[in-house]
Order: sequence, then C-alpha cells, then structure tokens
Amino acid sequence: MAVTLGALMVRPKKEFQIMTVKGLLPGKKLGRTLIHEHFLVDFIGANTTGTHRWKREHVVNRILPLLFEVREQGVKSIFDCTPAFLGRDVELLLQLSERSGLNMITNTGYYGAVQNKYLPSWAITETADQLAARWVKEFENGIDGTSIRPGFIKIGVDAPAPLSSLHKKLVKAAAVTHLKTGLTICSHTGLASAAFEEIEILKQSGVHPNAFVWVHAQAEKDKSFHTRAAQAGTWVSLDGMGWGDYENYVDSLVRLKQQGLLKRALISQDAGWYNPDEPDGPINGYTTLFSKVIPLLNKAGFGTNDIDQLLVSNPAEAMGIQIRKIS
Repeated sequence: MAVTLGALMVRPKKEFQIMTVKGLLPGKKLGRTLIHEHFLVDFIGANTTGTHRWKREHVVNRILPLLFEVREQGVKSIFDCTPAFLGRDVELLLQLSERSGLNMITNTGYYGAVQNKYLPSWAITETADQLAARWVKEFENGIDGTSIRPGFIKIGVDAPAPLSSLHKKLVKAAAVTHLKTGLTICSHTGLASAAFEEIEILKQSGVHPNAFVWVHAQAEKDKSFHTRAAQAGTWVSLDGMGWGDYENYVDSLVRLKQQGLLKRALISQDAGWYNPDEPDGPINGYTTLFSKVIPLLNKAGFGTNDIDQLLVSNPAEAMGIQIRKIS
C-alpha cells in the first residue's frame, strides 16, 4: 500500500523491488551495488550501431574476469548505464549475469548528449508522449523481442543550460514514463544549471525530485549545488571514480556527510568498457572505488555504516521501483 509523506508519494521500503535482467529482485537483496558502470559502449552513432558490430562471446571473455574481481570486493549488483543506440545489448548482460553470479540491471530511454549523435531519427520527430510509449512498452513487454525488462530510465542532455527543446522533450518523456512505471530517471547531465532545469521540468510534470538521479554531478565544481539538490530530494551521483580525481570525490562526500545529506548520495566509477572498434583494446576494471577511494574515505572518518549507506542502502532506495510524484 502506498503512503504519503508530505508531498511525496512512496511505498514502504520493504516493498522496494529492482528489475534485473533476470526479473524482479527485492531491494533488500540488491546488496553492495555499483550504480553507474559500462560493459560495452559503441561510439559509432545511432544510424550504424547494432549487435552486428561485436561478438558476444568475445565481449564476455573480456569482461568476465573483471566481474570476478569486483565480486571479491563484495559487489552483488551492477547497473549498466549504456543506453539504446550506444551499445545496449540486453542479451549480453544476461550472459554476464548468469556467468558471473552478479545482478545486472539495464535501462530504457534515449541519450541526447553529444549533440544528438546517439538519437534515432524518431526521437526528433515524435512527441514526448510517443517516446514515453516506446519506453513503457519496453518495461511492460521486454526489450528488442526478449523478455528482459529495464530497471531504470537513462537519458542524456547537453549542458550547460538552457536545454534545447529536444532535450526538454526527453526529460518530459522520462517524466511520463516514470509516472507509468515507477522507474527512476538517471540523466547524464554534469553541470548544475542543466540539472536544476531538468528538476524543474520534472516537477512541472508532477514528478518528485526523489525520482531523479543527477548523473556526473562531480562535473559541477560549486559544491553548494550538490547541497541544494540533495536538500530538494534529488540523488546526487558522484560516479566517475574510475578516472582519478579521488580527493575531490572524498571532499564532496565529506561535505554531504557533514550536512546530514549522505543519504542522498550515490557513488560509482563509470568504468569499463569494451569498444567494438578496439576489440582487443584496454578495459578499465571495476575496483578503483575499493582500492583508491574507500581507503581515503576511511582516513576522512567514514566507517562501515557510511560505506554501507553509499553502496547498499542508497542504491536500493534510489533505484527501487516506485512512483514518486508531487501530490
């Protein structure tokens, strides 16, 4: 049964569920989670990409050892943030999940960043409602003729604001999709100006900021915006830890903890990935967070409960399927 807390419609935590590539999983079983990673990314563009560009077994053989490494760090679940037309391959994810023993979560939605290179033609001509209908259909019926369903919405916009009319439409389509499915909206954003414009569009559509993940928030150097977004209920995702600048991440998290806002933070690495144009090229692993960042957090006074908050409790709450609307 849904309950109302202030202006936010939520469900009791015990009812949170996550949609993995193998089906529904109780949120309490999600475990230690990486909320923003990639296994395969194809940068060639929406008009050319497709599964003909890679051999799944070769990708599995490249990625699987890295997954075994991250399992040794206690990770149980990984959200794959590669969107449609940028290399999303749900059957590949299912193979990786089955062979690694990890829970894998894929997405629906379209990625408008990089000047719309990864948008299909109909994303430009269709309305927000029409795009949302496509995404809802993937949630209800499965992706690309499979029974595999998305566990979150992934969109992307170009920053800084103001957002283009096309990117505003993507945000509106994500809002419609959320209100029909309860899937969390994760938007590749970066700078605060764009993030707060997205939040306002969502609010105007009746969606509470608690349904929104500000992806790549570390790109915003004025950390007062992290505070403002977290206070509004937004999930502040500091998710590029696979690429260095570790002390900056630690400083951001220390600030949020001091402000009592660690409960609104998400962390990950944005690591990987297999590139079809470089089939034997290097792939960054998924353990930098554990080898570089957590030791620095420990030195800054973060204990086991803080790390569990970031890697266990927050992902389960942020990504649990629930309609979050402004009543």
